[in-house]
Amino acid sequence: MDRVRIVEVGARDGLQNEAARVPAAVKIELIERLANAGLPVIEATSFVSPKWVPQMADATEVLAGLHRKPGVSYPVLVPNLQGLERAHQAGADHVAVFTAASDAFNRKNINCDIAASLLRIKPVVDRARAAGLSVRGYVSCVLGCPYQGEVQVSDVVRVAAALAQMGCEEISLGDTIGVGTPGKARAMLRAVAEAVPMARIAVHFHDTRGQALANIYACLEEGARSVDASVAGLGGCPYARGATGNVATEDLVYMLQGMGLETGVDLDALIETGRWISNKLGREPASKLGRVKKS
Repeated sequence: MDRVRIVEVGARDGLQNEAARVPAAVKIELIERLANAGLPVIEATSFVSPKWVPQMADATEVLAGLHRKPGVSYPVLVPNLQGLERAHQAGADHVAVFTAASDAFNRKNINCDIAASLLRIKPVVDRARAAGLSVRGYVSCVLGCPYQGEVQVSDVVRVAAALAQMGCEEISLGDTIGVGTPGKARAMLRAVAEAVPMARIAVHFHDTRGQALANIYACLEEGARSVDASVAGLGGCPYARGATGNVATEDLVYMLQGMGLETGVDLDALIETGRWISNKLGREPASKLGRVKKS
């Protein structure tokens, strides 16, 4: 059966924008519940400066406290060499680096343009690979930017290709503010796939305007088989005002199952996990399935 690999980002991308501090024990339990539900890749935390993202200040504690399930990957986000060193010392074996296809977004986020951001990333990727770590690359704002508006597809291709050439094993293309529609998503993915093999591309859609599942469907038709999602639809972007959460993992799995695509995920366990973490955060799940009454 045709298989789609889901990269669960709820514990990092989902929780990083929460105003109230989420205890490390809750984060650890969330990650372990997700692993037990069958998610093959669970982004665990971020080794960014606690000054900029206080929610991730407990990254070392979270990584150290995990009971890692065999066969499951637990990548962590690293912004620079210092973050990489902290992550490596904490036992990470899979890291992710990030930039954007927008000069304006990069300047707001990391105080440099696209070209400078790629120059900063290269030594991080080089050192990570030399240490035997797997590396993933994120490209934000692939279908629009909150500061400059339209983003040129050529810039998305250029950034994705640069990350691939550095040695990022997978490139995640992110519609950070959820402005994309299926036609634009398809065209963008098709263009990137001319420079980066489809097998090395993942898609990452926020559901700000209710288009995430439709965009994913269009990308699946183009051959994408790696999709980022966040349990209970958690998340946003601390540098993109008004950006709501990622597509909910529960809703994604339901759609994929209906299409006859294998995920290896126990949907009932996933829905229960989404309800559990939403309860811990004091609100209803953002996922549609999480709000469906149990029969």
